Amino acid sequence: MIDDLKKLLLAGLGTAAYTYEKSKKVIDDMVDKGRLTLEEGKELSEELKRNIKEKENKYMPLTKEDMMSAFKEMNFATKDDLQDIKERLTKLESEKHE
Repeated sequence: MIDDLKKLLLAGLGTAAYTYEKSKKVIDDMVDKGRLTLEEGKELSEELKRNIKEKENKYMPLTKEDMMSAFKEMNFATKDDLQDIKERLTKLESEKHE
């Protein structure tokens, strides 16, 4: 479950980086074709960087404690809970075979 969340967060970051790279390429192409001046291209590129940084700051990464708190609120089982269940199940199975 935590691996899935990590993958999701990394995918979000990758998407932002990919979007920036693609947008920068479009801006560079427009400058090359004369649809934008070099100065306008630089300005758009800087604005894009600012927007990405603002969004990164707005959505701060979750800490381990934040994630654990969220899991607890959703009543997810912990490793200790699962280990306890496994031990109880093993005990019950051994009693059954006696």
